[in-house]
Amino acid sequence: MRVGVKLVQKVSSTRTFARIAPHVIPALDKAVHRLSGGKKLLSTQMLPGVVLTATGARSGRSRTTPLACMPEPDRGTWLLVGSNFGRPGHPSWTANLLAHPDAEISWKGETVAVRAERLTGEERAAAWKAALAFWPPYASYQARVDREIRLFRLTRR
Repeated sequence: MRVGVKLVQKVSSTRTFARIAPHVIPALDKAVHRLSGGKKLLSTQMLPGVVLTATGARSGRSRTTPLACMPEPDRGTWLLVGSNFGRPGHPSWTANLLAHPDAEISWKGETVAVRAERLTGEERAAAWKAALAFWPPYASYQARVDREIRLFRLTRR
């Protein structure tokens, strides 16, 4: 099993993966999530995941996005990494959370009202270190972009 994880990490660190994955993985995750009654995501075979429902920063409309997450069980929170698969721009869901931090996630079939906090300074540095230990390809994503990858902590409301 560990060999499979290492292989997926290596593949997910590539530029080819960054070009293809954003078009394929979210669509598959949304379909699996819908078909499983909100209990499963295809991508959770490798990483834990949530489906984030946030208010659009510009549109004001509800936006649903499947995302990998890093659960923080000791805090009862979730860490979201705005890596955008190592592509240049920030993912739109990060702008949505900056404009409207109150959101919902679907976590293992449960709908949870959350508040998002963008992490900065020492808190971001500690969370980034934990994220890299959790999923090393984040380092490759950061190395490919000039922007600082945004990190958010979701806390139950």
